[in-house]
Amino acid sequence: MSDASLKGRVVLITGGSRGLGREMALALAEAGARLCITGASATPELDRTAEELATLTGADNVLAHAFDVANPQAAEAAVAACVGRFGRIDVLVNNAGRGMRLISETFNTTPTKFWEAEADAWRAIVETNVNGPFLMARAAVPHMIAQGFGKIVNVSTSDQTMVRRGYSPYGPSKAFLEAASRVWAQDLDGTGVDVNVLLPGGAADTDLLPPSADKKGADGNLLSPAVMREAILWLASDASNGVTGARFIGRLWDGPEAARDAPVDKPKIM
Repeated sequence: MSDASLKGRVVLITGGSRGLGREMALALAEAGARLCITGASATPELDRTAEELATLTGADNVLAHAFDVANPQAAEAAVAACVGRFGRIDVLVNNAGRGMRLISETFNTTPTKFWEAEADAWRAIVETNVNGPFLMARAAVPHMIAQGFGKIVNVSTSDQTMVRRGYSPYGPSKAFLEAASRVWAQDLDGTGVDVNVLLPGGAADTDLLPPSADKKGADGNLLSPAVMREAILWLASDASNGVTGARFIGRLWDGPEAARDAPVDKPKIM
């Protein structure tokens, strides 16, 4: 059962038209939240998801916006549009991401060595996965601080993926995001704004993986995007107020303590 505090809560989800973002948006809409969802471009998927959300929470409670999260002006405009529509922004979910398919359509079966990657593809992944969350948080946080309340949820990946052969720069981009999340949580201490990390806990059935009759992750498994539902409902609700700088794994969700990853004082990447 979702928390009553989600009723009317304003949530902006980047990359909300499909995959993990769509699943989280649907769960929040079912709980009565007001949704701003974004996609990199105007697509039928973005329109369809917006229509689904409107059916669940009401057309007046949904705003769909197409823009590039790596564009500073576009990020500012997206947050401004959300605040302009609903008067506030309570939760930012940095879910938009580009994966290794930009480097190679066979990355999960034939690893591409980093020096073989096209520079433009590398740059696109880094700009979306590293600069995108920063620019969105930079645009949203002043509003959250002014209202004395806010939550940032940064969507990450498994530890193994961060350092897996052939997964550069996607894996390392998520290592950056997790390190940044801990810094942001400290920067925002005392403001009423919490910052946490959420990840599926394995490869999920999204477009980050190449289409295949035997679609699966490097570990041989494939998770449903629905593994994010319960976790995002808790992270967006008042039940998680004051919890910050933490990492939660959707696959393990049986309440926050079961899914909370053990913190490390010194990151052990190497």
